[in-house]
Amino acid sequence: MLPAVSVPPARARFLSLVDAALRNGSLVKLTLGKPSPTAADATLRNVFVRPVALRDGPHLSFVWRHETRDLTRNHRAEAAAEVIAALLGSEFLDGHLFTPTQTAQVELSADGPGRLRIKAASGVPLPRAPDHDRSKPRIVPSDAPWLRGLGVTRDDGRPREGMAPKLRQIERFAETLQHLLKEAGLPSSSAEPAPAVPFHVVDMGCGKGYLTFATSTLLGRQAVVTGVEARPDLVAASTEWATRSGLTSLRFVAGQIADTPLEPPPAVLIALHACNTATDDALARAIAAGARLIIVSPCCHQELRPRLVAPPVLAPALAHGIFREREAEFVTDALRALLLEWAGYRTKVFEFISTEHTPKNVMIAAIRTRPAGDEDRRREIEAFAAFYGIREQALARHLGLALATPGAA
Repeated sequence: MLPAVSVPPARARFLSLVDAALRNGSLVKLTLGKPSPTAADATLRNVFVRPVALRDGPHLSFVWRHETRDLTRNHRAEAAAEVIAALLGSEFLDGHLFTPTQTAQVELSADGPGRLRIKAASGVPLPRAPDHDRSKPRIVPSDAPWLRGLGVTRDDGRPREGMAPKLRQIERFAETLQHLLKEAGLPSSSAEPAPAVPFHVVDMGCGKGYLTFATSTLLGRQAVVTGVEARPDLVAASTEWATRSGLTSLRFVAGQIADTPLEPPPAVLIALHACNTATDDALARAIAAGARLIIVSPCCHQELRPRLVAPPVLAPALAHGIFREREAEFVTDALRALLLEWAGYRTKVFEFISTEHTPKNVMIAAIRTRPAGDEDRRREIEAFAAFYGIREQALARHLGLALATPGAA
């Protein structure tokens, strides 16, 4: 009679494969998903792990994807194995391991040992983009000095570790901006004949200036581009790299979205990921300046969430926090789009870039086409606000538009 053989549970077998891949350096990437019903952090959705080379040696980069933000932490191999073991089975029930020779997937359950599937890899994953992608003509050259200065690319134009998504975001923004400029009847390329008087582009709350630099690179002498940022250290660093990159039509100033002087009045105003009602401040300033094109990507929809009164038919669904959050995002941005239409703008809302790169990916673009004051749109705004019990909102206040019908309860 053969002796009984103890087969390790699926989780233990999977972790042994992870440990081996970490020790021999064969790990290409690892993902953890399917949050456990007993997870300590209900906002955590996935964790993505991949190797990175840092100054003090090889590490594993962990990207913790939450509902509204991503956090990145780096660990050495030994610590990485401990973190993965602590997460698998407690925070997450699924794990995928990728190496050049095989893939492994573990699926756990609360009431059983789970299962492990292993199969040979069909090919060796490449750590960088293929040649046809790298050689593709780009609106923003990957060897631009400012990309190196801001830490996005290396000297050879390839993205630094962890910065490939940022480079794709920059390129995608430049493509989107070029199309929107054409729709608005504005110059859309530095290759076009330079106008006698350049038009003005303002990027409000520009941060490190990645997309401000991209805008100036796209337009050259067609436009004077101004980046407005509250943090003086970022303004100083961006100014230095604008000078070193030879972008003579690009400048950065320290200031707040709500009150920084906009001279001359901008033809294009951009505000990406301005927090909460700062997006409304930017929209209001663009409308007041008569901007022909407005581009915003809102963030942190906090103003309306506590004020929303769920219509009775939606109340049971909106008892869940994640649905309330998404409802607040939808209602806020839909109301902003309607208000822009009332103010004389043709407006469209679309996904700017995949959620793989950023969870805040909704973009509102508005092109001025007519005078403000459309009465049909005003009635639609009032009805929409009444449906959700909204009596006031930041952009509506800026525009002097009452949302509640006078005398309403």
